[in-house]
Amino acid sequence: MIEGIVLRVAKSAILSRFDSSYSFDKKALEDEYPFLKESGASFVTLKHNGKLRGCIGSIIAHRTLLEDIINNAISSAFKDPRFKALSKEELTNLNLEVSILTPPEILEYEDYEDLLKKVTPLKDGLILNYGSYQGTFLPQVWDELKTQELFLEHLSYKAGANPSIYAYHPTIYRYRVEAIEENFDEVLSL
Repeated sequence: MIEGIVLRVAKSAILSRFDSSYSFDKKALEDEYPFLKESGASFVTLKHNGKLRGCIGSIIAHRTLLEDIINNAISSAFKDPRFKALSKEELTNLNLEVSILTPPEILEYEDYEDLLKKVTPLKDGLILNYGSYQGTFLPQVWDELKTQELFLEHLSYKAGANPSIYAYHPTIYRYRVEAIEENFDEVLSL
């Protein structure tokens, strides 16, 4: 049940930008699905013909899960600075993924070698934080970067640094996600 409503909310938020009939009553939705009222963090990822088309999210919960999914779905489709706004024609062959994040926890480690041992491939999402450098990778990134070394190397680049940053013992947070994915055409509207 959680999977279906989460996908339907994200899809309806995107479709409402093309057709106002996809708008919905947020209060009624929260009354029917109380977990949507709780504070939550999510990422919404769009892929068109298998290629990344938008990905925006929240690392830390700072609003209700419903508001977070709605805002991140709209931002992923229309405000991701790497892409132009989604067009109606792109709705075909579009894949929608909503990831619900657990609260991040500090990952204690002694040094880089210890960090490598404590990172769990395919499960851990990581946040690197050191001064003005910050970046995150969802656990789904393990599909492309299959070793701890590659994952951490590319995470440092995403944060705007390079792998030598690990010599300075940056703060690393770990989180997990529940990723819910479906072809956009198959997600039922509200």
